This record gives sequence, structure tokens and C-alpha cells, in this order.
Amino acid sequence: MDNAEKKRLYYTLFFPILICLFIILVYIFERAMGWDFHKAGIFPHELKTLPNVFTMPFIHSDLSHLLNNIISFFVLSSCLYYFYSQIANKILLLSVVFSGLILWVIGRESWHIGASGVIFAISFFLFFSGLLRKHIPLIAISFVVVFLYGNNVWHLFPWSKIDPVSWEGHLAGGITGVLLAVIYRRQGPQKPVKEWEDDDENEDEDDEAEYQDNDPEQNKENLSEN
Repeated sequence: MDNAEKKRLYYTLFFPILICLFIILVYIFERAMGWDFHKAGIFPHELKTLPNVFTMPFIHSDLSHLLNNIISFFVLSSCLYYFYSQIANKILLLSVVFSGLILWVIGRESWHIGASGVIFAISFFLFFSGLLRKHIPLIAISFVVVFLYGNNVWHLFPWSKIDPVSWEGHLAGGITGVLLAVIYRRQGPQKPVKEWEDDDENEDEDDEAEYQDNDPEQNKENLSEN
């Protein structure tokens, strides 16, 4: 592994590990102090909780909730930073903001906590972005995401009125991921243009230029204009 690849790998893992460690520390601190951070989550339609879009992803109800989210977040965010390094920070930040805002609008009146919205946003971004860019390595990642997390699509819908799982947060994340994939489809890695496609374009331009040079009417117009 050369130095460039090592730097890329370090960059890929740095932010996912840092964020996961911070989430774990928040959980440990909350339990150690006997506090309850659920009010750092979002309560839809309550204006005072709107800034909590930035704190909600760091709050988790129990150890199972925590482990499920940090494992999924680490895997998906690592893929994001490895394959979309140029726009990864932007996509992650916008995933937090827009999934939280959409949840605030569509969510039921209850406290919503956890990083699930961000996780769904990243997974949907990776899937649809790979398809939209039509680039083989990115399409492969799309199918890896489907293989690992395709079953999560069932968590986008309510199955019970008393279901404690925030399906609205999942749906908000899914919507966010699709929107970001469409909006940023021209930024970041792109399908490489084949050389023969460039050659064809250059030949077409040369033919057009030659045709114009040999057009007597065009030459006459150019002469009179000068």
C-alpha cells in the first residue's frame, strides 16, 4: 500500500471513528451521571426543539439502540468517505440537517432520538448516487448497501400506532438521501469518459470546422463583414 492510499484510508476512517467515539462517550456520560438526555432530541412541531437536529443523532435510549446505530453508521459513513471523499463532509452535514428538519415536520408528537435518520440518509444516498452516476465501482457499492441494509426499507413505514421506533425518522432520512443523490450527482466521482468518445467528438468538431471553411457563402459573408 503506497502513501497516497494510506492517506486515503486514514481520511476514510478518521471521521467515522471520531463520531462513533463521541456517540459512545455521550451515552457513557449520560448513564454514569444518571441523567436523561432525551430532551436533546426532536419533538415535532415544537419550535424550541428545532435546533436539536444537531444533537439528536448523539442520543440513544439503550445499549442495543446504541450498538445497532454506531455499527451501521461506521460501515456506511466509511463507504461515504472512501468513495465520495470530495463531498463526504457536505453530504454528512446535510444528512443531519435535512433528515432532522423533515422529521420535525412529519413526525408524531413524541421525543425522537438516535442516529437512524442520518444512517438512512447515507444508505439511500449511496444506493441512488451509484445508480445515477452509472459508474461500475459506485454501482457495486449500491448493491452492497442493498445486500447489507435492504431489509431496512420495511422500517420506513408504521406497523403499529404504539411502535416506539421512529419510522418517521427513517422516512425522513430516506427522503434526504434520495434528494442529496440527485442534487449532487454532478459532484464527486464520475464515470470516466472513454477515449474513443473523445476522439469521436474531436472528429465531429474538425468536420464541422472544415465544412464551414469550404462554404463559399459563409466565406463571402465573413469577407463583407470585415
